[in-house]
Amino acid sequence: MARIPRLLVKGEDTVYHIISRTALPGYVLGDVEKDYLLSLIKNLSGIFFVDVFGFCIMGNHFHLLVKMKAAENYSDEGVKRRLSLFRNCEVGVITDGQVPLFKEKFSNLSEFMKELKQRFSRYYNKLHERRGYFWGDRFKSVIVENGDTLINCLAYIDLNPIRAGLAAKPEDYRWSSMGYHAQTTNKGKFLSTDFGLSSYGKMSETERLTYYREFLYEKGAIETVKGMSINEAVNKKERDKDFRLTTIDRLRFKTRYFTDSGIIGTKCFVSYYYEMFKGCFNTSNEKKPKKISGLNGIYSLKRLSNET
Repeated sequence: MARIPRLLVKGEDTVYHIISRTALPGYVLGDVEKDYLLSLIKNLSGIFFVDVFGFCIMGNHFHLLVKMKAAENYSDEGVKRRLSLFRNCEVGVITDGQVPLFKEKFSNLSEFMKELKQRFSRYYNKLHERRGYFWGDRFKSVIVENGDTLINCLAYIDLNPIRAGLAAKPEDYRWSSMGYHAQTTNKGKFLSTDFGLSSYGKMSETERLTYYREFLYEKGAIETVKGMSINEAVNKKERDKDFRLTTIDRLRFKTRYFTDSGIIGTKCFVSYYYEMFKGCFNTSNEKKPKKISGLNGIYSLKRLSNET
């Protein structure tokens, strides 16, 4: 069966959860490779129209949670400055005629991922004196709603090293967004903490990060069906440092909804974007938002098994 076209929203700011895996066997992304991939993400996020909420680079795949921003938000002069970084040239050599093309490119998720993956492939092949493909099938992307859905998705991403047994605490793993916040104090303001939660409106950036960290620990302490969880003794130490117990709905286990659902958010959000992309699906049957068990008020385009 032919795969459906990628669901890409044009003309409005849109959040995506992206997953891409290597084509090579084993865990081929070591410390050096992870550092370089992170440097590429940081560099390209300063060129493309993108806000990065979170990331996690593992041994054979990586996750990104980003907001692709509409081209209309950027002036022609702003595009020229970004194009000069992209081409490593002076702004003065860039003509007005080049602006429309690169406005479109810099707001496009597929173009962002193409640059990221191609640049890393060239680096990896040169470093290891090899040729051929590095990445596997095309990257996955899920449209994610702001607010509760976004912060749940971010927690799913930041808990990857815990589930894999690579760290006892999320901030101990430096190739993740929580690790980057804790170990670099968000150097260069690389990561956005504007998660779209209404309760964040009156919080400072430090308060928003504290809130998210509490949320992350409470989720991470829940026993999982597959993979490890944050040790309760570790969690208690953090809770004793004034972590508040919340009523936020928790992830019961590693869920595929954040990687394979296509669109995820409130019922209204999923319905709205389904209408936009319904012609892309190889079926005449109408799709209805499916409620996700364990995540209050959050729906997906597909009903999936909770195990991976």
